Amino acid sequence: MNKSKGLSNQGLNIIIVGCGKVGATLVEQLCKEGHDITIIDQNSDKVQEIANQYDIMGMVGNGASYSVQMDAGIEKADLIIAVTESDELNLLCCVIAKRVGNCAAIARVRNPDYSMEIDYLREKLGLAMIINPDLEAALEAARILYLPTALEVNSFAGGQAELIKFKIPENSVLDGLLIAELSRNTTSSILICAIERDGEVYIPGGYFRLAANDIISFAAPRNVTKAFLGDIGQRTNRVKNTMIVGGGKAAYYLAKRLISMGISVKIIEQNRERCEELSVLLPNAIIINGDGTDGELLKEEGLEYAESFVALTGIDEENVLLTLFTKQVSKAKIITKINRNAFKDVIGKLDLGSVVYPKYLTCESIIAYVRAKKDSGDGNIETLYHMFDNRAEAIEFLVDEKSKVTGIPLMDLNLKKNLLISFINRKGNIIIPSGQDTIEVGDTVMIVTTNTGFNDICDILA
Repeated sequence: MNKSKGLSNQGLNIIIVGCGKVGATLVEQLCKEGHDITIIDQNSDKVQEIANQYDIMGMVGNGASYSVQMDAGIEKADLIIAVTESDELNLLCCVIAKRVGNCAAIARVRNPDYSMEIDYLREKLGLAMIINPDLEAALEAARILYLPTALEVNSFAGGQAELIKFKIPENSVLDGLLIAELSRNTTSSILICAIERDGEVYIPGGYFRLAANDIISFAAPRNVTKAFLGDIGQRTNRVKNTMIVGGGKAAYYLAKRLISMGISVKIIEQNRERCEELSVLLPNAIIINGDGTDGELLKEEGLEYAESFVALTGIDEENVLLTLFTKQVSKAKIITKINRNAFKDVIGKLDLGSVVYPKYLTCESIIAYVRAKKDSGDGNIETLYHMFDNRAEAIEFLVDEKSKVTGIPLMDLNLKKNLLISFINRKGNIIIPSGQDTIEVGDTVMIVTTNTGFNDICDILA
């Protein structure tokens, strides 16, 4: 990943505790962005593998140990990120680091017992961020089930704007349409920000002609999304029921969210003890003790008539097979959870519908924080989202002071190529911008680009 021209190359000194899937993904992304990384884990094989692969410092030991942190250089670190499998160890790592060094601290915390206390823990322990990947995955799945036409739904501007990804079906009114002609075919104000066609990603201009099977991402005010999809003949009503296979933490968070939205939930879980726990935690859900990979059981429980199906087992291969089976016997909206990315290219060709990657959701928030901290200590990146397998980025910036981009009509700004200003959020009012609009102090602005490494709103200028 190349640095965008003119961006700061001064990386941060970051310690990552935990070499699991999230830790490895963070190392990969943060190394690409030019940071100095030290990893700590008690598994010597994992430490050696990742340290050699990315040419970084690696230490074998307990990341919550004072002496291990000192040996890793905590006194000079800008940030510690604790992403081991243990919530308590992650919190302890951060607490010790805050006492010893002058660094920011981020902890991964997954246990639902702590989920109601995250704000309290973050404030009292002085942490920059607490991340819960299972909760983030559940929230993304819930957003998709609320708008089942979409492959992905991402929120910006405090929930006032959305970035929606969906595939243009055959015989759609969009097939063959120039983007410039869109306003004549719909009453809704939206902006198509990125398009994937035949494996290539485009940031389109007005003369880009849409085609069936294009995968498009469009930005819109939240209250406009359904109207636009309705205008182009897409389904806009949320699902009424869902079947979930797998009763882990993500399933609990998702079921709780869906029930609060008035959606009926059925969970199939193989572990009897976990079923009993879920029955207490989710009294309004139907909990079935059984093997969710048994096709006959799924049919008995009504898969053929379910409006949506979510594969949330802990095994990626099971989730993929469940999804492929469901596509054969049901017209349900399908969501598949994938934890590993080793076979991402293959998975992309299977047409699994909506795929949720918890570790990537976790990394997005952390990388947004790191970029903001790198730029100015506090930073003005509000939200960061990687699109189309990291080939494009959507970044929401807070404009907190006058600069080269403020007060000037967008048509007069010399913007980098392959970049779109997707919306301007002005005091909660979402503006899909025209050339006459301006960026003002106090706005948040979302850009979509195939350039990488943007830290500041002024990086949009050529």
